[in-house]
Amino acid sequence: MAALNKKTVDDFNAAGRRVLVRCDFNVPLKDGKITDETRIVAALPTIQKLIDEGAKVILCSHLGKVKNGPNEGESLAPVAARLSKKLGKEVKFIPDYNVTGKAATEAVAAMKPGDVILLQNTRFRGKEETKPEEAGEQFAKELADLADDYVCDAFGSAHRAHASVSVVTKYIRAKGGTCAVGYLMQKEIKFLGNAVENPVRPFVAILGGAKVADKLNVISNLLEKCDTLIIGGGMAYTFVKAQGHEIGQSLCDDTKLEYCGEMLKKAKDLGKTILLPVDAVITDHFPDPIDDASIATEVVDIDKIPADKMGMDIGPKTRALYADAVKNAKTVVWNGPMGVFENPVLAAGTKAVAQALAETDATTIIGGGDSAAAVNQLGYADKMSHISTGGGASLEFLEGKQLPGVYAADDKD
Repeated sequence: MAALNKKTVDDFNAAGRRVLVRCDFNVPLKDGKITDETRIVAALPTIQKLIDEGAKVILCSHLGKVKNGPNEGESLAPVAARLSKKLGKEVKFIPDYNVTGKAATEAVAAMKPGDVILLQNTRFRGKEETKPEEAGEQFAKELADLADDYVCDAFGSAHRAHASVSVVTKYIRAKGGTCAVGYLMQKEIKFLGNAVENPVRPFVAILGGAKVADKLNVISNLLEKCDTLIIGGGMAYTFVKAQGHEIGQSLCDDTKLEYCGEMLKKAKDLGKTILLPVDAVITDHFPDPIDDASIATEVVDIDKIPADKMGMDIGPKTRALYADAVKNAKTVVWNGPMGVFENPVLAAGTKAVAQALAETDATTIIGGGDSAAAVNQLGYADKMSHISTGGGASLEFLEGKQLPGVYAADDKD
């Protein structure tokens, strides 16, 4: 999958055609204001290319989880306003909660080449996430009825077989249209694909985050591909316990102890290195609120965590160990923080890793989610080769899975 043999936005002529573009505008909102526009900016090259070519550009995306039905708090209206500013032209927003209703069909019918419209949050339909054979099928057909061609540029949703991500391609194809991927998808697959399938070595993978369970297949797959696997975050303590050490009140998944033992053995058998914390920053309770900067901490060796304390971040010796492992790498993939990085006192481990990546000459790939947030927050974003826009999607990619949003695009001739 590293070599993307899929049609891209460069492989067809969109002049005068209605092109439906599935973007990932799932941006964070606070009081109706966008607090991070990374995903909007990431979508601009594809949108601009289609405008320049004289396409009629119809954008769609989900936003939020929409648990309690359609609501103005999860409307895409703020995104349309920000897009208009970024593109220097009006992006007409269709506020219809039905997404593909009369308002949308009339707006599309009135479009001229170079016009852009944004449909309402796809999840407002309520059927976006259902199995294709259910009502999601009808929604996908209605989306396809609005367009001649389809471009998927939503890497953050590419791991979901949703109506607007993969099912819609069937109906576009049936009418002779092209299904392609956009520039962002191309870039994600190039970086993540090459890192996993064809890395320049030494290849170091860094995994953090809270739960081992979230990363079972990623650990196993990356062990076969990388030279060194660094493990931090809450998930590290299950590995530490699997080695026979006491971990006090630290996060642990006892059902995965055997698995961690197997992975340590697998690394040994493959001649790979797994690096685990050698010391930890400990506290006697989880910070509440999470950014409570007055929390009291101490540093202990990893096998000296008292029974009533919990590990919250990697300690200074571990930071030095991990930074050293990154120094001579040629490819580094990082997914998941080293500790409770939202707290300034417990962010040192994550910061040290980010700094080590910023200072290396390696190709550095940040696998979305919390790692991307950490790198952005700590001010190292511009020092990374690539920051993925999809947390779940990049994890599934690193597992070696086929992503529906990629798989559904047309193959190149």
